[in-house]
Amino acid sequence: MSSRRAALLALLALPACGDLPQPHRGRPGGLAGGLRIPLAVRLAILPPTEALMTDDAARRYAEALSEALQAADVPATATSTPLPLDWRLIVTAQNTGATVIPRYVITNADGQEQGAVAGPPVPIRAWAEATTPTLQAVAQQANPRVTQMLLSIQAARASADPSAIRTGPPRLRLIPVRGAPGDGNSSLTARLREFLTNRGYVVQELADGAAFAVTAEVTVQAVSTTVQRVEIQWIVSRRDGYELGRVLQLNEVPMGSLSRAWGDIAYAAAEEAAGGVQQIIRNASSTS
Repeated sequence: MSSRRAALLALLALPACGDLPQPHRGRPGGLAGGLRIPLAVRLAILPPTEALMTDDAARRYAEALSEALQAADVPATATSTPLPLDWRLIVTAQNTGATVIPRYVITNADGQEQGAVAGPPVPIRAWAEATTPTLQAVAQQANPRVTQMLLSIQAARASADPSAIRTGPPRLRLIPVRGAPGDGNSSLTARLREFLTNRGYVVQELADGAAFAVTAEVTVQAVSTTVQRVEIQWIVSRRDGYELGRVLQLNEVPMGSLSRAWGDIAYAAAEEAAGGVQQIIRNASSTS
């Protein structure tokens, strides 16, 4: 075994960190229970970029929509960085001359449109001024329309194939690894896919039907002129946006030793990570 590989195998000495959940960003409640199949997911509201608003107004409107939907027990959050399994609420607006008509589109995590509805017209001056009370009032008007759209989507999908969501092995969305030098991104992703499949998961690129998601972030920092620190964080989340835990792998390696092919290093790191991911999911399933 080369010294390079021996040094990096120390990455695997750190155990899976399955006890680091983050607070749920939403309030699943009465309506969320009705949306359990398959919409037990978080609805991410992105600040609208095509709604005839300033960036500040777009941010405040996304927050107002999130608060209105949360009050109706819809697990929604205003964010510019949706999680891998988040559904999205996308807002646009049309200027009709005297008024602005907002339009609300719900897409699944793969970006496929699931439904759309228009909101009541808003006087163009009020929309342009975008005071907080105005944005809150428009969000309250949108709330029942968006909520009903969610219920309609749920009903249509459940009636189409209700059994497919309840049966079969766990489905897991694997997001490609990011940040690794050399061929680390593709090698780590491919090896983890193999090991998770061997452990009984259906690993897929798309989000639709997945109960869990796994992504990884690799950071490499120079410690000295001859040594660099490599950190891999495998992040496991579920459909409602709850982060279940992380598998952390960390080590210091010779400078530039991972700038090309990862080879056996990717194999060993992914093998250990797959075990950690499985343990995190098992822990979450046993407490749910």
